Amino acid sequence: SDWEDSRRSIDILCVDTEGNLVVIEIKRTREGGHMELQALRYAAMVNNMKFEKAVSTFEKYLRNSASDHDAKETLLKFLGWHDSEKGEFAQDVKIILISSDFSLELTTSILWLIERGIDIKCVRIKPQKDVDTLYYDIQQIIPLPEAADYQVRLREKMAEERVARTENTREQSI
Repeated sequence: SDWEDSRRSIDILCVDTEGNLVVIEIKRTREGGHMELQALRYAAMVNNMKFEKAVSTFEKYLRNSASDHDAKETLLKFLGWHDSEKGEFAQDVKIILISSDFSLELTTSILWLIERGIDIKCVRIKPQKDVDTLYYDIQQIIPLPEAADYQVRLREKMAEERVARTENTREQSI
């Protein structure tokens, strides 16, 4: 929560194996509230994060967890890098929203963001109890895993068409 000019706190901040940041927003409410706006705010806040800042943030987490792991060494090993200069850190920020349910209003917003190239996923978690054992039904609902490749290709096609339209408009105005 030590982001410049903000007292907000990201629920979970991760790094994926490609060195991209992943903002995870978790809501306990049934409809998810305005979690997409909150997650977008957080993604914008960490968008320019450098490797050194990620290491210092991870160090704080490890200290609070009473872990004796070295933050920089652990992160470099996870990424498969020998040093932080060789890899390209935080070239993208991905978003994962987690809730027990997602309202139509929220899912419509998420689909619109995906169409515009934002890497965002919705994961539904529903706890279920069997006598004394608690189980979790975890499902990625947006994008549907079966449709993810198709949606990426569609998004790329739409982006190419947008660029072509912009270039045509510029050429016509010259």
